[in-house]
Amino acid sequence: MSLRLPSEIVVERFLPTVRAMLAVELDARGLTQQEIAAHLGVTQAAVSKYVGGGGTIEERFREDPRTRETVARIAEGFETGTMDGYEALAELLGLIRAFEDRGPICELHEEAMPELRGLGCDLCVRGEDATVRAEREALDAVRRAARRLATAPGVAAYVPNVGTNVGAALPGATDESDVAAIPGRIYAVAGRVEVPANPEFGASRHVASVILAAAAVDPSIRGGINVATDDRLLAAARDRGIEPQSFDAGYDDRDERLRELFERRGVARVLYHEGDFGIEPITYVLGETPLDAAELLVALVEAT
Repeated sequence: MSLRLPSEIVVERFLPTVRAMLAVELDARGLTQQEIAAHLGVTQAAVSKYVGGGGTIEERFREDPRTRETVARIAEGFETGTMDGYEALAELLGLIRAFEDRGPICELHEEAMPELRGLGCDLCVRGEDATVRAEREALDAVRRAARRLATAPGVAAYVPNVGTNVGAALPGATDESDVAAIPGRIYAVAGRVEVPANPEFGASRHVASVILAAAAVDPSIRGGINVATDDRLLAAARDRGIEPQSFDAGYDDRDERLRELFERRGVARVLYHEGDFGIEPITYVLGETPLDAAELLVALVEAT
């Protein structure tokens, strides 16, 4: 992992860009280079370089209207004497906070630390807390489970036409936005499992609904995967002592019907339907985590 702090982005990319923009703006307003240097806390030589078009410029900062508006306010304040260094600093800190909230600083930080991509990182804004940690863990769990499916021989043969998805519910999840999954679903291409994107919350409907119904009855169940219904998989489950639960394929009141089923019979690790008009037969494999569900699915595939 390449450990990079957001503050490094501020120092190396944001600050030089804003200083250069301020130097050019103050020069256009008629301030001398010595006066500009005093305002910016740099040397006159640095101001000369900025005004001449030199220095480090990050276009994402320069082209952002919020940067231009802030620079214009500070420049006008310096020119008219209505803003001092303290007030200018407050303006820039406000801009930095805005850019750290899924803005250009966040984008550049993710480029510098690719490990952050897809994690919904809000460290700069909210800090490390239990909610953020749970979200990161759910996203990472989906990512690891999807990777397991992509590398396991034979799984591609059981990916349905509608695609497979992997879901992970947050503790206490109540709706689909609390379940992480793969946007666009996972598909089989030329006998391989292809994972098209990093996981996001709210990216699944059907897998999420099954996980939520199961978790409402058994909170330990937080992961699930859908595959094509196949007699060989169901037989392999029975051989492992898992009796698959069947349910009606219809979408009307499915959540309620699944909860009633689970309340009556408990939550099975494998459940399935035989399809209906316009509905492909689907089997769901559940687990305490998505990786648990993936390992069970791989074991069933290996047994067929």
